Amino acid sequence: MLLVCDTMVPDGPSYFTDALSALALDGREGAVHSLPRDGLPTLSDVDAVVVTGSTAGVYEADERPWIADGKRLVRELVAREVPTLGVCFGHQLVNDALGGTVEAGDQKRGLVDVELADDPMFESVSNHIPMVHGDYVVEPGDRMETIGSADYYDHLATRHESAPVWTVQYHPEFTDALLDRIADDFGWPDDARDFHDVTAARTVDNFAALAGLD
Repeated sequence: MLLVCDTMVPDGPSYFTDALSALALDGREGAVHSLPRDGLPTLSDVDAVVVTGSTAGVYEADERPWIADGKRLVRELVAREVPTLGVCFGHQLVNDALGGTVEAGDQKRGLVDVELADDPMFESVSNHIPMVHGDYVVEPGDRMETIGSADYYDHLATRHESAPVWTVQYHPEFTDALLDRIADDFGWPDDARDFHDVTAARTVDNFAALAGLD
């Protein structure tokens, strides 16, 4: 079973999780679990986990106690070697939980050219990807290797040295279908609306294949 661990705050934009869940669970057995609302999920019968984006920051654990639960969950997933994909906040949470550093920075909105390593997670993923974030992994977690970068972001994607754990700052679920909502809620440059060569959604299918779910 594929578990989508939803980290979006209760008053945040639910379409983030809705879109990622639809992509991840398309034709696959799975479930969605809200970490902020429902606490730590059970991992019985869980074969792989996708940790979603959020409008929270990993450094807000004092105000949001569920973030500490999320860090404990990450460490358990790594210890059990459960295939895991962290997306946006999930990217930050995984690295922070493993001793890395996440900092707030300039808000980034738009399509960005990136450098992606020769990793099966990025098969058929173009180097033109949608970015919507304001926090940055500035130091990867213990045993996390950098596998993606941009001219403004050194650690845009990471992979664990031995456990089947990958993280990406970008949103695989972002397509032109979400542009109007994103523009209304977060802002989006008018000259970045051509998604014809954006194939970031392939990331989720690649992860499912690597996790043995396809």
